[in-house]
Amino acid sequence: MKTDAEVLLMMHERAKGKTQDQAAARAGMSVRTARTYERAGKLPSHVKEPRKHRTRPDPFAEDWPWIQQQLQRDPALQGTTLFGVLCAQHPSRYGETQVRTLQRHIAAWRARSGPEQEVIFPQVHEPGQIAQSDFTHMTDLAITIAGTPFPHLVFHLVLTYSNVEAVYLCASESFEALAEGVEACLWHLGGVPKEHRTDHLSAAIKPLDAEGRAQATARYQALMAHYGMTPTTNNVGEAHENGDVEQAHYRFKQAVDQALRVRGTRDFATHSQYVRFLDDLVRNRNLTRRERWEIEQPTLRPLPASPLAPCRELRVSVNRYSTIQVLGNTYSVPSRLIGSKLLVRVRAAELELYHGPAHLLTLPRLVGNRRHHIDYRHLSWSLVRKPGAFAHYRYRDDLFPSLVFRQAYDVLIDRRPAVADREYVRVLHLAASTVEAEVATALALLLEQQLVPTVDAVRDLVRPAALVAVPQLATPDLTLDVYDRLLAGGSR
Repeated sequence: MKTDAEVLLMMHERAKGKTQDQAAARAGMSVRTARTYERAGKLPSHVKEPRKHRTRPDPFAEDWPWIQQQLQRDPALQGTTLFGVLCAQHPSRYGETQVRTLQRHIAAWRARSGPEQEVIFPQVHEPGQIAQSDFTHMTDLAITIAGTPFPHLVFHLVLTYSNVEAVYLCASESFEALAEGVEACLWHLGGVPKEHRTDHLSAAIKPLDAEGRAQATARYQALMAHYGMTPTTNNVGEAHENGDVEQAHYRFKQAVDQALRVRGTRDFATHSQYVRFLDDLVRNRNLTRRERWEIEQPTLRPLPASPLAPCRELRVSVNRYSTIQVLGNTYSVPSRLIGSKLLVRVRAAELELYHGPAHLLTLPRLVGNRRHHIDYRHLSWSLVRKPGAFAHYRYRDDLFPSLVFRQAYDVLIDRRPAVADREYVRVLHLAASTVEAEVATALALLLEQQLVPTVDAVRDLVRPAALVAVPQLATPDLTLDVYDRLLAGGSR
């Protein structure tokens, strides 16, 4: 039987005045076939009637009642799964190629008698009305910073009308990351929509009440009130209700992956370089949405006078171990603060420590629970006085700033076991009081020459900043006679 395209070509040639023989030849059919379709005035698809009889026996007729029973019990069962069960029950009844026949039978049954499926209703988006946001993990893209794996998330905000987007790098799905992400994205876009929609983030939405309603947390409500946005959320388990940002996640990560492939490497020298890479990518993607953005941009409300910059404030005490506990994690602080009470401002990626109004230091915030961040610089002075405490210190592994320090300690244990701890903590103190990179270089040189990395050997290779001689500058002998002669009109 001829196709609709062939018959249409034949009819088109006839309409141009070609003879039946010429039109049939042009369409690749016999004159008799051309005459048949011309007389019928119908396309092959209109002439063909569905076949109501079988050309061969149904191989699954005997087991079809059981198959239908399984599908009614669990409509999600697949044809390959049921075929595998049938082959196990009747090893010689079916061949491997018959799985497609069963899949066609099941598809026909689902079309006639299968369960009703959920319908997705396309929405009409109004400019300036809704922004959707969510976090997406970037770990599968295998990004590294200076050769070190960089697991992270991206807070992703999308305006549903124009699909203009903005992103913000973060380490976890905390409220601080959400708040900083919302502010960074809104200030990047330069305006505020009427409504902000998220899924059921614990950082923003309380557990459902007795009537199944979602309520925003007090901090999230304050953030939304500052920007004049109405907070909304999708129903539990209905991610498609946040469909614009969910689809944007996929497209954005796909674009990042392609840009990395063009770049030829997934390693970045610094965190800032990676941020600039993402910002450039987002800017280029938004250029393709310029037409709808020009419609939506005037409808956005102006930003407030300044960002809210929300953070969690905690009061903590510095214990005798020179550490503090913040949200289930342990951080070291300078030993001079033992016994002090500090104010900790918890942000998405860092902790700011204050004593009264004075800012003392900033620490990287740990992700998770029961983790620790111990800075050897905070403890080195005490360790020099108590070197015997080093061997069994609970957080000893944190006192090896890099691999070369650990290798140096292992050599000391092997060749000077009696004084290994004392020598190492003195090397550590030297690194804390001078420049760590210079001490690490000295250790590497000593290890390369198979020498014992004692503190004296390291000190001979390191020039502490305090010992570097300040160059003496000679006072120049200035004379202004030449200018006097010029002003007087004299000769040079």
